[in-house]
Amino acid sequence: MTLFVKQRFWILGLIGLVAVGPASAQSPAVPSMSQSLPPISVGQVTLNAGATFAGSNEPIRSGLVWRIYEDRGDASQPTIVARSTSPMPSFTLSPGNYIIHVAYGFASASKRISVQRGNLNERLAINAGALQLKGAVGGSPIAANRLAFSVYVPEAQNSEGRLVIADAKANDMIRLPEGTYHVVSTYGDANAIMRSDLKVESGRVTEATLNHRAATVTLKLVASAGGEAFAGTAFSVLTPGGDVIREAIGAFPSVTLAEGEYVLIARHEGKVYTREFKIESGLDRDIEIIATP
Repeated sequence: MTLFVKQRFWILGLIGLVAVGPASAQSPAVPSMSQSLPPISVGQVTLNAGATFAGSNEPIRSGLVWRIYEDRGDASQPTIVARSTSPMPSFTLSPGNYIIHVAYGFASASKRISVQRGNLNERLAINAGALQLKGAVGGSPIAANRLAFSVYVPEAQNSEGRLVIADAKANDMIRLPEGTYHVVSTYGDANAIMRSDLKVESGRVTEATLNHRAATVTLKLVASAGGEAFAGTAFSVLTPGGDVIREAIGAFPSVTLAEGEYVLIARHEGKVYTREFKIESGLDRDIEIIATP
């Protein structure tokens, strides 16, 4: 596998990268806060919130999801009392103790606060970068709709320890906390798969192109070379060892396969036909089986 990686530094406040922490925007992890709480006074309090990128202190201008939790100081799950998707929201709260939580992409940050009277300003710093992924065959880019990426956080000796995102598309901005990730690129819907470990650095976008060694072939059962394909043919693509890679039915189905040797079986009107063929990277072509009498 050939992997092309480049990094660029962006003014993060203009592109909206991620926040710190492993929690997702849909299901944030809320810290347990059990220390003694200060006394509460009477009245309404305005909480003005904002988030910045750690290191640059550039404000995050979009993509934020804010949640305010009431903190009772016990082991019970805090209750959500307010939420907002504004980049700089203002919350009107009763005096009390709260947990302020902000999520951005696949990262988040939180802080325990105590509001008593007047106005309170809070800024949460988020340490994150992003991945932007592409695919190619022999230097030629692969169309985005032919690719899917899965991103994992490695754990111990398992490179696919924890799935972060599945079915990400080429050129998506995948916003992630700083760290090392295992990326799996799937070209087509068979066995054309490439893998790479990539590092996400705070304040940077890591661009990576995973170079597949594969080709797309069209399967045909014909009466003679170059002839019309028989409709309703059932095809099976196998490894030389007999493992089924792909099955399809039709006159001329297409399949994308990794470089290597294969066996093609065609079934039509109770008869079975077989041939061996080889996939060469970047060489798209027809694979015909001649239906001998």
